[in-house]
Amino acid sequence: MTVRSKSSGSRELKVRVKSGRGRKLSSKLWLERQLNDPYVARAKREGMRSRAAFKLMEIDDKARFLKKGQRVVDLGAAPGGWAQVAAKRVHAPAQGRVIGIDLLDIDPLPGVEFTQLDFLAADAPDKLKAMLGGPVDVVLSDMAANATGHRKTDHIKIVALVEAATEFAREVLAPGGTFLAKVIQGGTEGALLTALKKDFAVVKHVKPLASRADSAELYLLATGFRGGKVSGEN
Repeated sequence: MTVRSKSSGSRELKVRVKSGRGRKLSSKLWLERQLNDPYVARAKREGMRSRAAFKLMEIDDKARFLKKGQRVVDLGAAPGGWAQVAAKRVHAPAQGRVIGIDLLDIDPLPGVEFTQLDFLAADAPDKLKAMLGGPVDVVLSDMAANATGHRKTDHIKIVALVEAATEFAREVLAPGGTFLAKVIQGGTEGALLTALKKDFAVVKHVKPLASRADSAELYLLATGFRGGKVSGEN
């Protein structure tokens, strides 16, 4: 690994990773990008679980949907960046509540209830509803499918996750609730936005500055849920 200055008159340094023996080019480029990412460095300085925390911060700073005392569920929560932000902003566990699930195990985090669970498993939605015990104010989904390298296949997998999260949000959100989910540009995000406009007062795409410019990811933000009685609620 070497460190090079971007210019002779600048103190800003850029890390270059050598293509060591056995290291794939894709791994080299990923590591190099991580080492030079200002949000990765900031996450380390500020004790955040991931750079993704700043995406949620930026979106909520503008939309202001995370409020003291709310109940929040975070789908695809690992490593905990979004849940960490949500817990602070809803004042969990003293006043609000945050539940996060993921396929991966997640290290404990103050104010957050983490559960290892495959959201696409047939019984997962009902298990999660039982944990929630009633309606929630915010459903967050930063879920991403494991990449296969085949663009069309990967897009289909991501769409399936977003659609499952959308259906779950419709079932558990309280009236006035918010749904925020990651989508990938590829045509279907427009159709999903149109469908959600039937259930939410305001639906739009957002791309925070913390989302890498070369990434195809967008975030779909739907506020003002018009739904009625939550499934399973007395």
